[in-house]
Amino acid sequence: MKTTNWDILSEKAWIVRENASILGNTKVGASLITEKGNIYVGCNIEQKYRNKDIHAEINAISNMITNGETKFLAILIVAEREMFTPCGSCMDWIFQFGGANAKVAYQTKPNGIIKDFIAKELMPFYPF
Repeated sequence: MKTTNWDILSEKAWIVRENASILGNTKVGASLITEKGNIYVGCNIEQKYRNKDIHAEINAISNMITNGETKFLAILIVAEREMFTPCGSCMDWIFQFGGANAKVAYQTKPNGIIKDFIAKELMPFYPF
């Protein structure tokens, strides 16, 4: 796999994070890069009854699909939290559209350390 430019993904994820519509305390942003080199972003959108919240990862993946692409190589999730990895539902989307070897990373502050994984490291027993 090509080297991932986490700095560009970080910049875009922190920018889109500001658009998050939240009811709770955590704004989340995400950016991903596709096989074609295109970058798509998303933020979390929380809904009044909390049963239809849209997570930033799903929002970014949906934007990729909307633009006619079906596969990404890496996704970065940003939030001002101590540690932040995708939930199980988001991991389903990551496995479907990124695959077991997709890079998945998080960052807890702008220009902070980026901690990256391979999707299958986060869910080693996922049924491929």
